[in-house]
Order: sequence, then structure tokens, then C-alpha cells
Amino acid sequence: MSPTPIATLSKTKLESNSNNYLKGRKLAYAYVTFLAGNGDYIKGVVGLSKGLRKVNSGYPLVVAVLPDVPVEHRRVLEGEGCIVREIQPVYPPENQTEFAMAYYVINYSKLRIWEFVEYEKMIYLDGDIQVLDNIDHLFDLPSGHLYAVMDCFCEKTWSHTPQYKIGYCQQSPEKVRWPEEMGPKPSLFFNAGMFVFEPDMNTYHDLLKTLRVTPVTPFAEQDFLNLYFKDIYKPIPLIYNLVLAMLWRHPENVDLEKVKVVHYCAAGSKPWRYTGKEENMQREDIKMLVKKWWDIYNDKSLDYKNVNGNMAAHVTTGNNGEMVLASSLTDPKVVVCAPSAA
Repeated sequence: MSPTPIATLSKTKLESNSNNYLKGRKLAYAYVTFLAGNGDYIKGVVGLSKGLRKVNSGYPLVVAVLPDVPVEHRRVLEGEGCIVREIQPVYPPENQTEFAMAYYVINYSKLRIWEFVEYEKMIYLDGDIQVLDNIDHLFDLPSGHLYAVMDCFCEKTWSHTPQYKIGYCQQSPEKVRWPEEMGPKPSLFFNAGMFVFEPDMNTYHDLLKTLRVTPVTPFAEQDFLNLYFKDIYKPIPLIYNLVLAMLWRHPENVDLEKVKVVHYCAAGSKPWRYTGKEENMQREDIKMLVKKWWDIYNDKSLDYKNVNGNMAAHVTTGNNGEMVLASSLTDPKVVVCAPSAA
């Protein structure tokens, strides 16, 4: 049997916390995401910001940006109501490891978010995630643990692992059981695109210290975080991070009506790059989820308004689908179509 994920907290408690926050009580919680480079991932972050607004989240979105994120992108994020925090890159020790995706090397910089100690607790969300229902109640999970959704081992990016080679997956461990002759069953492994954590300077410094002596592996910071937090990791239901491959790898585990967080990480699924040409991308459920993302992104009623009711700088889409940044820059329309580093 799969481990039993922690149950969803009560809606009553969520509403109570949200009301207290809106009345001015300081609750040191926030969402956080990560952005690098001058490419199109900013679309994902803008979409995420609007998604959190649509579900009436009571907490801000902090965007940890590397120094190579241009000023005009930062202004767009601030115009969306985001809190922009610059961080310095973190690199693993020199190595010959071939990462599952070449750009994964920059993702070690996400370790810097443990330095955001002005927040008691944070929920990290990748920029290719969309929130379809309020998840503020996750901040009420007991402290002292890292909470995340278990990953799936069935995609080809896992082909370097013994799990993939024998067909074992923790999402359905009863289908192919872990052979005794292969030793102890692997520890539970979470997808690091979404997790609930507690910033802490001692943890932050120890993460960087441990990284210097830890062998680098294909899934970069995700492997590292799983190794580091394996003793305090607690699984939560997959409705909080639906990795799209679950739709065809483990459909029996998915109830789309209940999904609160969608992770567009399957090849070809990022809505702002979607063409429908890649494998599985013509599925009706995929097309429906891509449409949901675009509906939120294009909903002008979700544009951030400042305290005076004036519309802040926001992102629109040009005739060719490129991103146009409307801002107070000298050149009011800056077109960005370069690939992202994140």
C-alpha cells in the first residue's frame, strides 16, 4: 500500500486564518517561486500570481530572481503585486554529471529561499505551476517537517534509476514490488516543484555546506533536497502537485475534479509554449488544463490593482503569441521571446 498522505485541513480553519490576515494580523507566511534569465518563464510566474489571486489566497508571492533577470521583468512582477528578491546563484561542486535536463544546474539556486527567515513558513511553487483552488490551509500543517507530493518514476527521465529499470513506482508500489535481493526499498521521493518548508538560517548554511560534499546527481537540487530532508519529509496528496504524467502513468490515482495544483512539467505541456505536437499533448485532459491556464493568464479582472485602484504594469500577448511588457519604461513595449534559463 502507498503511504497515506496527510489529509487536507479544514476549510473553517483556512477561512479563519485568511480573515485574520485581512484584518491586519501579521501572519508570516508567503508563497515563493524562482526565476532566472530573460526568457519566457516570466509568463509562468505572472500566470501563477494571477492564479493565486483568483483563488483568493491571503498571502503574497515572493519571486526569488537571479541577477540575470532584467529590470523590465522585475517591474512587471512588482506590477503584478509580487515581492521581488534578488538572490545569488548556487552551483554544485565541479562534476561530470549529465543532468536529466541541462538547465537543472541553475536550480540549485533555489536553496537560497531557506534564507528568507522573515517568513515563518513558505510554500514553494515552480513557475510552471498553476493553482486552481485555495491551498492556504497548508500553512497550518504541523511545523518541523517538509511537505510535498511523491514523484512518479515512470517517465524516461528516470531511465538511469533502478526503479525505472524494474518498473517500480512509489505511486503504485503494489503493481511491481521492490525485490528483496535489491536491498532496502528506496526512501520516499518527492517532486520538488512544490513543497511546504520553514526558512531557517541554520538549515540554510547547512544546506550549502552539505552541497559542497554531496555527489551531484541527474535531478540536481531535487535529488539533493530529497537526500537532505528524507528524515523529516511527509507526503501530502497528489492534488497539491499534479505532475501531468500521472494522467497516463497512474490515471487510477487522479481525480481531476479535486486537483488544486497543476504542474505543467511534461514535455510540451508548458501552456505558453504549447503546440500539441509532443507525445500525449493531444489528450483532451491536457488540452483542458492548458486552456485553464490561459483562461487565468488572459483574465484582465485578475490584473493586480494597487491601493489607489490604478492598474499596474502587466503582461499582454502580441499578435504572434509573443509576450509584450507594458510598463513605465522609456520603450513602453518590450518584446521577450528568448528561451528561459529556468
